[in-house]
Amino acid sequence: MKMKNTARTALLGALFTVLLVPGAFAQGTLPIDLQTALDKAFASHADIKKAEYSLDAARADYNAARESFGPKVTFSHNTNRGGYWDEQPVIGGGYSKNLRTAHSNSFSLSVPIFNAGLNAAEKQAKARYQSGVLGEELAFIRLKQTVSNAYYTLLATIDAQEVCEQSVTTLQDHLKNVQAQYDVGVVAKVDLLRSEVELTSAQQDLLKAENQHSIAEARLNNIMGIAQDTRLAPVEELGYKTYGETLPHCIGYAMLHRLDLQQSRLQVKAAEAALNGAKAGWTPTVSGSLSNSWSDDRWPGDEDSNWGAGVGINMNVFDSGVTKSNVARAKANLMAAKETYRQDTNNVELDVRNCYNTLREAEKRISTTQVAVAKAEEDYHIAQVRYEAGVGTNTDVLDAQVALNRARNNFNSSLYDYNLAKTALDTAMGIEARPDDYRYLTYGERYKATKAVYNAAVEATDSDKTLKETVKAMEKARSERRKAASAAKKKA
Repeated sequence: MKMKNTARTALLGALFTVLLVPGAFAQGTLPIDLQTALDKAFASHADIKKAEYSLDAARADYNAARESFGPKVTFSHNTNRGGYWDEQPVIGGGYSKNLRTAHSNSFSLSVPIFNAGLNAAEKQAKARYQSGVLGEELAFIRLKQTVSNAYYTLLATIDAQEVCEQSVTTLQDHLKNVQAQYDVGVVAKVDLLRSEVELTSAQQDLLKAENQHSIAEARLNNIMGIAQDTRLAPVEELGYKTYGETLPHCIGYAMLHRLDLQQSRLQVKAAEAALNGAKAGWTPTVSGSLSNSWSDDRWPGDEDSNWGAGVGINMNVFDSGVTKSNVARAKANLMAAKETYRQDTNNVELDVRNCYNTLREAEKRISTTQVAVAKAEEDYHIAQVRYEAGVGTNTDVLDAQVALNRARNNFNSSLYDYNLAKTALDTAMGIEARPDDYRYLTYGERYKATKAVYNAAVEATDSDKTLKETVKAMEKARSERRKAASAAKKKA
């Protein structure tokens, strides 16, 4: 146990160094496991940050809707000077333009007493906020599936590359044997040529497998937010752990925990609030007000104070059917939202059922393909021995080699499909993915971090200059095309 803890400490130390210095292992090799990949993605991926900002916006919108019920205080000041353009006769004799200056100040306080429209807007904002809360957690669930798929794909490409390497090594050894027998005249040249062709084909497959490995590696690096040329050394292999839950349990769990299904239910609540908001056109709004004002012809205009208090009632008496049409539209949208929710419940069950059946199918293939690998290895060994003894053909050996490769790839594919199906089933059931120790940054911290990575991206791409030059070039080309078209039209 002590050795395991020491190894784990060393691994975590290496990973922590990479977190602090992203380019430290750009040309080296980074040990990685699935949990570490998830942690790095959760800490840096844009999908998580965008979900957090969306929640911030929804929370602010909800706060604004609730605060609209509070009192509103306004202050206004007016200063004006005026008179006649031409002099006018004045009683008592003489003429004057009657120039005068006026200053006025006022404070007013208003508070809604009853407003069905504000009530509806507050309920809609609440539904959107609750949906944002779910959406933040949903971002973790979906990113976990993305990271897991990329990680298992990397493991699968490593296994595929190993199969190709084994095939190349085996065919190289077989070619040496054929060459030796050909040199002493035991076998025909056709055997030598066929063996060379098969080796070349296996080497081509190896090149493709190496490329797929590099692509999978770069994709996982990109998701984790580290240098894409980082070499990864997974400390795990594709494995199999028995899944003991039943299909009814998985479906029942999904119905209670699937967050996008709960978001669909919130859409119904928001549509209900929108309907109430449309009906608000038929109800009165009641508000209270207090005011005080001052006016004077001398700055700052703080004389002649007067106050006022009142209650205002406003009600739409006739609007040519606008409210009726708005209500009809809101009802239709509500019915559509309810149909969507019903459809989503069916889709959730179907999603879980498909993932569960895929998992069970892959599980069965694991045991059968594992047996097939053992038999294919035995078959190849027999074919090779028979060929060396002169009682078998070169075709038997090469066919056995192809069958062995197919068996190994089928076994690896079954493990890969099982792990992907397990991840998909977790997502379909709505199993939480956010780690318990996830560090939630304040808005200020997230703002600074986003600003830093954004500025770095802009600087790396020189986007401002590139954008300006691209638009200028396209505008120039567009102008030239228009001139050419105009000249062609004049000639015609």
